[in-house]
Amino acid sequence: MDTQIRGLHHVTAMTSSAQKNYRFFTDILGLRMIKKTVNQDDIETYHLYFTDDEGAPGTDMTFFDFPGIPKGTKGTNTISRTGFRVPTDASLDYWNERFSILEVEHGEVSERFGKKYLEFRDFDDQLFQLVSDETDHGVAGGTPWKHSNVEKEHAIIGLGPTIVTVSNFDHMKLVLENVLGFKETAEEGTMHQFEIGEGGNGATILVDFRDDLPPAQEGYGNVHHLALRVADDEALHFWIKKINDLEFPNSGFVDRFYFQSEYFMAAPNVLFELATDGPGFLQDESYEHAGEILSLPPHLQSKRQEIEDYVRPFDTSDANLKRN
Repeated sequence: MDTQIRGLHHVTAMTSSAQKNYRFFTDILGLRMIKKTVNQDDIETYHLYFTDDEGAPGTDMTFFDFPGIPKGTKGTNTISRTGFRVPTDASLDYWNERFSILEVEHGEVSERFGKKYLEFRDFDDQLFQLVSDETDHGVAGGTPWKHSNVEKEHAIIGLGPTIVTVSNFDHMKLVLENVLGFKETAEEGTMHQFEIGEGGNGATILVDFRDDLPPAQEGYGNVHHLALRVADDEALHFWIKKINDLEFPNSGFVDRFYFQSEYFMAAPNVLFELATDGPGFLQDESYEHAGEILSLPPHLQSKRQEIEDYVRPFDTSDANLKRN
């Protein structure tokens, strides 16, 4: 049985506007919205999935739009910045110029742990970074979306090093190393680099030790949880038993139809998920039309009319059209 955690699976964050979120991720970042569905635990809330061309695990950024929630605040004890991978150092120069033209707030190209990166934020002050794969070795990236308006040689190809900010570094290190099997591979200032499996950008968590900040408050503009990849149900059940034996607060087995998972609290207000690589997003929609309409897993199909009455409608009929 392959129980090795394989790297990053997805990051789920919160947005104030599903419509703006859709346009930002497809028109500006050039990712594909492969699934327009709802939060299975709160059917009044959209759950949008943005991925590479094929919806591969490890390329997936998702968003909830909980109605009426306040804006989140920044601070410690939170998943504070989501990373994405781009192919080369030159790609960061391309994105630096693109963000300037499109008036996306961003920093300057910098270097950390021997890799170039570029920080930026969206309309909700959600924090992101692009990290260059130029010197990367490890988990392979995904496939650029074929209808993107981003040049293929500079396209985002998956999730990259994602930052978790904590006030108790020793606890987070213990969870990553002794429970999940990560290894600390570098340290710069308050930042610590942890890798797992094949390593590299697609299998890296950066832990920022900050006990000088107030606790972050959940809300739109912040991350809800970070998911890690496991091979299949068998591997997931191995981890469920381990998490239970260690008495971490957890969800137990959850069937999300597109994958199976377990959620557990890795540190105060830091929610991790373990998610299977399959069965994937295209089992209920065709490759050619994925994301164009509201998709529901089988157990919610009988509630379709109720759900469509709840959620705020927005048009994604152009989900598979070439971006200009």
